[in-house]
Amino acid sequence: QVQLVESGGGLVEAGGSLRLSCAASGSISSIAAMGWYRQAPGNQRELVATFTSGDSTAYADSVKGRFTISRGNAKNTVYLQMNSLKPEDTAVYYCNAHRVVPTTTIRLQDAWGQGTQVTVSS
Repeated sequence: QVQLVESGGGLVEAGGSLRLSCAASGSISSIAAMGWYRQAPGNQRELVATFTSGDSTAYADSVKGRFTISRGNAKNTVYLQMNSLKPEDTAVYYCNAHRVVPTTTIRLQDAWGQGTQVTVSS
């Protein structure tokens, strides 16, 4: 099992910045990649930013150039730096860990954090 704990959400004015953090614990060796998703009221959960293979990253078009995903040296912590925030960025942000059986590509169930609220006022 993997446990993910997010922090750093809050209320910010449009144009402001926030930094989200996510720390993973438990079966760290099963984590293949980590990323961030978000879900606004009435909407489906959507990808915001993620690490893919190695150090490659992928971003939603709506956040490119404004958000940056990074990770700590131990690679069990991932961050999301959010700049130039817009009211449409308001959502619950979830940390995600894509998991596999260690040394294989056999997928295990993804792990999710509890979510952290980000609210951007206009």
